[in-house]
Amino acid sequence: MDFMRLLKSIEELLYELVCWLLFYPLTMWRTLRRPQAMMRYADVELGDEVPDQYSDALSPPLFLLITLLLAHAMELGLVRQAAPWSATSLLASDSNLLMFRAVAFSILPLLMAVKLLRHKGAKLTRDTLRPPFFSQCYATAPFAFAISLGGQLLLAGHNAFTPVGAVFVAASIVWYIVAETRWFMADLGLSAARALLHVVVTILQALLAMVVASAIIAYASGAVRVPAL
Repeated sequence: MDFMRLLKSIEELLYELVCWLLFYPLTMWRTLRRPQAMMRYADVELGDEVPDQYSDALSPPLFLLITLLLAHAMELGLVRQAAPWSATSLLASDSNLLMFRAVAFSILPLLMAVKLLRHKGAKLTRDTLRPPFFSQCYATAPFAFAISLGGQLLLAGHNAFTPVGAVFVAASIVWYIVAETRWFMADLGLSAARALLHVVVTILQALLAMVVASAIIAYASGAVRVPAL
């Protein structure tokens, strides 16, 4: 009986992994083409019963997590040894780099979601935070992948990679700002100028939070030592 349950679990795991192979690129394509529609889709799906949620796409947090893992794998396979940060004590460790990437690109959807709730005057709780956070994960995933890959190519030290990296970084920033500005306009009824201002300010706040998070990770991992008094 235990063997049959184990076999059933393996079957379910295999089926889930195969579904990821199909629905991950579909989710990425739909998000790139119509980010606002996918962000709205994330809100609507949370109203369904748990087994029925995201039946034709990956759930937003899982989508973001897989994207970050793919970005990390591409760095290891493409430009890891040539990247200038590979020699630094903090990012030389693959685990530290993956942790930093996960924390950094989780801050963006979190701050965007908090900003939306604050402007709506909604109380900040785990339940109210979930829908906007899930929505923001869809928009953040393509941005995280493109800017990670572009940054790796841009800073890898190969002249042939530099223009391609610059295009990836610039395109990802423009795409993300446009997607978020349109979302703020639709969800909060703001003008284009005010929505753009909120998006830019939130991104700057996220960058500051990333710097703080990197310092904490550096200290916790032992990459940076605080001198004894």
